Amino acid sequence: MDRGTRSSGGLNVSSSAVPPRTALRGFEARVFSVSREIMTDSLTSSQALPGRRERNKQRVRNHLYASAIKLITVKGYEHTSVDEIAEEADVARGTFFNHFQRKEDLITMWGARRRVRLKHGLETTEADPPECLQSMLERCVDVLCEINEEERDVTRAMLMAWVKAGRPLQEEPFASEIFANMIGLAQKRGEIPEGVDSLRVGLLLRDAYLGTLYRWSQDQDGERDLRTELNAVCAITLHGIKPRSQERCPAQ
Repeated sequence: MDRGTRSSGGLNVSSSAVPPRTALRGFEARVFSVSREIMTDSLTSSQALPGRRERNKQRVRNHLYASAIKLITVKGYEHTSVDEIAEEADVARGTFFNHFQRKEDLITMWGARRRVRLKHGLETTEADPPECLQSMLERCVDVLCEINEEERDVTRAMLMAWVKAGRPLQEEPFASEIFANMIGLAQKRGEIPEGVDSLRVGLLLRDAYLGTLYRWSQDQDGERDLRTELNAVCAITLHGIKPRSQERCPAQ
C-alpha cells in the first residue's frame, strides 16, 4: 500500500484530522529537546556524553515515541496498535520492540519526560533570594500549567492511558515530594509551624493537583482555567497550614 495514502485501522493519517508532517517534526523537536535534558540529567560529571551509536538509537526511539503520540492523540491509546505506530514511523514492527519492550512503555516514557520538564522548569526559574511558600507554589503551578497546556490534546489522551494503566497507584508520587520539599523550606524559615507534616501536605497537594488535572483535561468547552484552579487549591491549603497572623508572604 502506498505510504502517502495508507489507512491505519480506519484512521487516514494523511487526512486533515491528523497533524501534518510539519507538526510531527515540530513535536519531534520538542521530544529531542526533552531527551537531551533527560540524558544530561542522568549523567554525572565524570561520565562522557553518549557516542554516535547511542545517539542514533535515541533518535530512533524518539521518532517512534513521537509517531506513537501523534496517533494516540487522534485515536486514543487503546485504539492505537504497535503495527500502526511502526507504520507511521516507517520502521519494521520489530524495531518498535527493540526500543520498547511493551506498548505500555510509551506511558512510562511520557511520565518520565513530564517529570524531567517539571524538575528542569523549577530549577531554571528558581529565585534568589529564596521565595516565600506562596511564591514557590505559584511558580510550580506555572511550570505544571505550561507542561499540560502546551499540548492539551496529548495530555488528555495520555493522562487517560496513565490512569487506566494504574500508574497513579504504582508510581512514586514525584509531585508530592516537590511540594513537601517546598513546605520543608518554609518550615526552616519559620513561615510554617514545625508541627505541620510536610509529607502529608505534599501528598494532599499532589492529590488535589491530579484531581484538578483530570477535570480540566475532560473539559471540552474550555471553561476551566487550570492555573486559576490550581492556585485556588494552593491558597486553600496555605490558609490551613499557615499561622493566622501570617496569611500573606512576608516582606522580602
